[in-house]
Amino acid sequence: MAFLALAAALPLAGCIEPLYGASGGLDNSPLASELQSIEVEEIPGRMGHYVRNELIYGFNGTGSTVQPRYRLSVTLRERVQTPILDTVTGRATSATVIADADYKLVTWPQNVEVTKGTAFNIASYDRFSNRFANVRAARDAEIRDAKVIADSIRTRVATEVAARGPVATPALPR
Repeated sequence: MAFLALAAALPLAGCIEPLYGASGGLDNSPLASELQSIEVEEIPGRMGHYVRNELIYGFNGTGSTVQPRYRLSVTLRERVQTPILDTVTGRATSATVIADADYKLVTWPQNVEVTKGTAFNIASYDRFSNRFANVRAARDAEIRDAKVIADSIRTRVATEVAARGPVATPALPR
């Protein structure tokens, strides 16, 4: 039985290639240099700050400065719902932070759309009688949302850029 499984998988051995690199690490692959050339525009608000930082680190965790070939814009929406109420006190015992992010990646300076989409996440937290504990728990939920949204956007953008191939860098006028 194991022989049949091995024989069936053998023709597919060369068909699968890793998304982020050939045999080296992330920094040596052609996709890594394309992702490093993505400039992430400012996103308003505290949660926007979290999402932008996660995206910058996810695309270019090396800290190197690369001439931008793409521009990523993100529009973020956030809302809080309190689905569970204590019937005795009338206070919410939990809350849910719902975040939606519309993103659009364009080539720069040609402004040709590469990909766009929506990423979302839902993070819940417990509410307590202590106000400061509630503020910190809400902020932690925002940070969890930001990490998941940024990771989702990064994966979708990386998949699209990998399928598209590298963009030629325009020559700068002298």
